[in-house]
Amino acid sequence: MQVSVRRLSLYPLGVARSALLSPSPRLLSPGTRTLFSETGVWEKEYRPETRRRVEEWWHPRIMAQWRKDVLNPMGWDAFGLPAENAAIERGLDPEEWTKREEELLGLVTSRFTTCLPDYYRWTQYLFVKLFQAGLAYQKEAVVNWDPVDQTVLADEQVDENGRSWRSGALVEQKLLTQWFIKTTNYAKPLLDALADLPEWYGVKAMQANWIGDCTGCYFDFKLKVNGEETGETLSAYSSSPETVFGAAYLAILPSHRLLHGSSSVLEVGPGGIVSESSHHNMLNTLATGVFCFSLKRLVMSRSVFMFFIRSHMFIVCLCLTGIPDCSEEDLSVARALNLRWTTVLKSDEDGTQTLVNSDEFSGLTRQQAFDSITQKSRDQRVGGHLTSSKLRDWLISRQRYWGTPIPVVHCGSCGPVAVPEDELPVTLPKLPSLTGKGTSPLEDAHDWVSCTCPRCKGPARRETDTMDTFVDSAWYYFRYTDPQNTVRPFERHLADHWLPVDVYIGGKEHAVMHLYYARFLCHFCKDQGLVAHREPFRKLLVQGLIKGQTFKLADSGQYLKREDIDFTDKEPVARRGGRVEVTFEKMSKSKHNGLDPQDVVQQYGVDTVRLYILYAAPPEQDILWNVKTDALPGVLRWQSRLWQLVTKLRAARQPGDIPNPSLLKKKELAETKKIWDNKNYAVQEVTSHFTGDFLFNAAISRLMGLTNTLSSATAAVVQHSVEFEEALAVLVLMTAPMAPHLASEMWAGCLPLQQRGDVLQQSWPAVDPKYLDVPEFVELSVMINNKACGSVTVPLQVSKDSERVQQLILESPLGQKLLSARSIKRAILSPRTALINFLVEE
Repeated sequence: MQVSVRRLSLYPLGVARSALLSPSPRLLSPGTRTLFSETGVWEKEYRPETRRRVEEWWHPRIMAQWRKDVLNPMGWDAFGLPAENAAIERGLDPEEWTKREEELLGLVTSRFTTCLPDYYRWTQYLFVKLFQAGLAYQKEAVVNWDPVDQTVLADEQVDENGRSWRSGALVEQKLLTQWFIKTTNYAKPLLDALADLPEWYGVKAMQANWIGDCTGCYFDFKLKVNGEETGETLSAYSSSPETVFGAAYLAILPSHRLLHGSSSVLEVGPGGIVSESSHHNMLNTLATGVFCFSLKRLVMSRSVFMFFIRSHMFIVCLCLTGIPDCSEEDLSVARALNLRWTTVLKSDEDGTQTLVNSDEFSGLTRQQAFDSITQKSRDQRVGGHLTSSKLRDWLISRQRYWGTPIPVVHCGSCGPVAVPEDELPVTLPKLPSLTGKGTSPLEDAHDWVSCTCPRCKGPARRETDTMDTFVDSAWYYFRYTDPQNTVRPFERHLADHWLPVDVYIGGKEHAVMHLYYARFLCHFCKDQGLVAHREPFRKLLVQGLIKGQTFKLADSGQYLKREDIDFTDKEPVARRGGRVEVTFEKMSKSKHNGLDPQDVVQQYGVDTVRLYILYAAPPEQDILWNVKTDALPGVLRWQSRLWQLVTKLRAARQPGDIPNPSLLKKKELAETKKIWDNKNYAVQEVTSHFTGDFLFNAAISRLMGLTNTLSSATAAVVQHSVEFEEALAVLVLMTAPMAPHLASEMWAGCLPLQQRGDVLQQSWPAVDPKYLDVPEFVELSVMINNKACGSVTVPLQVSKDSERVQQLILESPLGQKLLSARSIKRAILSPRTALINFLVEE
């Protein structure tokens, strides 16, 4: 089971502290550290002990009110391998383990849990809809097998090194009968719809590359051996569907299911994978493929594969249609096999090509025939859906217990039959023990497996595989809109009102898994009339990972623990010998590079960890966890400086003091104007980062800038300006969503702010309207030979016109006094600030 620390997604903490939680003073012995909320005594320095007391005091109060005041639409994806493996390790039932985890994590605001029957009933309902539409099917296939987790993996769950995305084990190939969802039928619509997602930065290209160019399609062929029906259907890919009447043969890879297991095709010749030498014989099987809507018979050849390899042709699909009219490679194969075929293309004098010998499609142009043939295939449900040659259907079978049961029964007379909707959910039976090894544990639940066929009422067996957890998560954005519905998955008017989701936050590793499956299911639900929209998520924020420092032997790639490394020399070496490679990788138990978040929180505090994660990098980037060189020290210093601002204000004002701006001198008034400007600029920028581009690191940098401005304020400004007080209030307010404990105590310690209520009760600050007004005049600073000499007010509309500005200044009293008798060599008007510098002869 992998251990991964993810970037935090922050939710608004709209909470309030009730009167019952008000601090009550108590007597303390000299030297005892105090907390203002407890004692009414302000601690001047923000020490580690102070931080600990602040978080201990405020955390339960924040959480208690958060549970009452904030709607937190959380879905808990509770099924799956991690929970089942953890339960097995502890000798517990997975349901019991999952409930313990829910209580431990305090998920009392959870709106639904995917492992509960009231949720997975509707996962099964959607599966039945897919089954009825011909999009959920079972077939024998050579699949990816995880030898550690003892289950099947989809292609998307195998990394570029051939390892399991979860366990890290080297994936094996195994022949099994599995359930698939025909996502390839939606490949072209899913590819085209990416154009309607302008804010899916980065992920659009990943999905487009995963889907591939959808220029061809699959056609279904019924297989015959020696003229007899086999009952099997073979889907073969054609890159030129309009010329399918000119096909000469079907070619399959050695890994194709027909050459393994119980296929009847094995009876017509040598079984297994074709060897390198076998291509010389070019032995054709006696099997033929019959094109389902034309009854055209094609020769099948497994020896063809070796010819392709020797021709340096890269084959990605398991079965393809050989059409000599369209491909030199296909033509070479057909000639080498001494096959006959029909010419289906005629070139006209103008260079256009039309179809011949193609039944009702003869006489059409290639494009017309392409559209007509694929459409008829779709109408007759024998293929025709545009897809790429490399894309595979979604394999959803898992040979594990802790997952949604597949709602299908197998009948000897009727075949696979979907469980009727009124009999859902098919619930998981209780099992005495689990090992996590071998075939599906549900095979041992004999009373549960034995059932009655819903169609013929004869004896039947339940499907014992469970669904991949990605099926559960592929639709729960719909359930958010109607989580308690007991009649249907969701009401359409509610889904249409709330969806599509405005912002989806997730990891890039889901680009070709969860996000792809979710898009597919949304397209399907649109076609079923369940929702009005095709795309589930408008905007995507791809969050990075916190990666841990990883050590592995250079020669073998074996991962080592930190204690196995000798750091004495400049370059680390293994204590048992061997050069060590040091990298940063996704945190994983198998790589010994994980960390316990609780340990980090215990050392630095909750607020520090939250601020660090947000400040260390933009949300899309990964963070390399290294406490010696990263942003933690800066975050710690900033919290201390924030705390010092409250100390500064409390020192400058006594209880009952009222600011008196009339006591401020001209220089101090200019200082208050600067504070006012910086406050409004910070509100403008931070609000934009919070609601627009989600650059929380930039938001924190802007708050640090406002902190600097307030830290440099003179004592008179702190004591007598309303601007300092308001800017500090804004600073604490905008810090609160990221560091709620610190902000709550700071707000409580500011005497002018206490009377407004707790910080998390306040409205988000707004920019002062006057700041947004475009002034008619601007005050222009005047310098002579780089020395400040005063300022002149000029109309805003001419403030960037160098000649006009020079004229106005020379005509002003300041210009008449300082420049009228001097020779001006040059005047430089700043393009960025309201300033002009006159260079004159001395």
